[in-house]
Amino acid sequence: METRYLTAESVCEGHPDKLCDLIADSVLDTCLRKDRASRVACEVMATKGKIIVAGEITCSGKVDIKRIVRSTLQNVGYDPRKFQILVFVHKQSPDIAKGVDNALEARSGDTSWYNTLGAGDQGTMYGYATNETRQMLPLPVVLANRITKRLDRVRHDGLIKGIKPDGKAQVTVEYKDGKPSRVKTIIVSVQHEASKTLDELSKDIHTHVLWKCFEDFPFDENTEILINPSGRFVEGGPAADTGLTGRKLMVDTYGGLAAHGGGAFCGKDPTKVDRSAAYMARNIAKHIVWCGLAERCQINIAYAIGKADPVSVEVDTFGTGKVSDEMLQKAILEVWCLRPAAIIELLNLRFPRYAETAVYGHFSSCLYPWEDVSKYKELKEAVMKLEQDN
Repeated sequence: METRYLTAESVCEGHPDKLCDLIADSVLDTCLRKDRASRVACEVMATKGKIIVAGEITCSGKVDIKRIVRSTLQNVGYDPRKFQILVFVHKQSPDIAKGVDNALEARSGDTSWYNTLGAGDQGTMYGYATNETRQMLPLPVVLANRITKRLDRVRHDGLIKGIKPDGKAQVTVEYKDGKPSRVKTIIVSVQHEASKTLDELSKDIHTHVLWKCFEDFPFDENTEILINPSGRFVEGGPAADTGLTGRKLMVDTYGGLAAHGGGAFCGKDPTKVDRSAAYMARNIAKHIVWCGLAERCQINIAYAIGKADPVSVEVDTFGTGKVSDEMLQKAILEVWCLRPAAIIELLNLRFPRYAETAVYGHFSSCLYPWEDVSKYKELKEAVMKLEQDN
């Protein structure tokens, strides 16, 4: 049997990079509440005693960014009084706005549906799904995100005393012939008060976090479990490590176990295909696996700035497809319109829900519209028709 080890990490809401992502998406949500047509590209930097917010924001309503930052800091567990907040934002470039508001297709006389809105940037976006978990995500990703979410919950609920907002987790799963067989390694690092010993911390993490997180896929007596392997972790958060938006791309997506185009999600409104097309690619990949057309599937969609139609759509089922990847590609183009305006409408991307996606992965909840598989009948029918035509 072939043995492989796949690893994924996740970080808590108080991790400096994730704190920045959370602030950026909180700014985006506030803008969308004021103006659903807001254009937002918000970048955040967090360092000792300072939060810096910069970027391009066009919104018809007034947005108090400093208030948003203070509220986010307090909700996470940091004292906002200890931070100086600096804001440097301006409106979206008129050149970019023209290309987005008046797509190349519309300028060329195309009068078909969704022709007016061009892509807000160029790039290739990837989506992935696998049948190895209920969430259709790789198991190490699910387990690592589960740990950090649980860490934050027990801290807020007071089940574990003496832990602080910064923390991270990593899980390595052993695979036999492509299937998860056991948990090889679990790593948990969490910031704590100086008075809390590592023995106390280890006992609390085992009791209140790990046993809960591994109920459906238990670790065994040979699983290596490392709690704060570096030792003391008293100083953390922005005081110990500078944070930036968009620096935890693998945590946001598939743990490095699938391809990534390099574009960050957080702080970007849905005209930026870095975000919206990545959500759409995930939705399509999930449909394909849900329908039993493949065990694993990766979709990539590429765009040119200011152009509505993608420049390419590719499917890779890694040899697990029940039909050819070429046939799936044709079916996708029959079922889905991949112009940005159509994606925004289908996935309801003008709704202000982005702050809740900023931590524990953007595909972690079945309540997100891009996780819905309501087009499965249309996809099956399209594939069936193509098979009959062949």
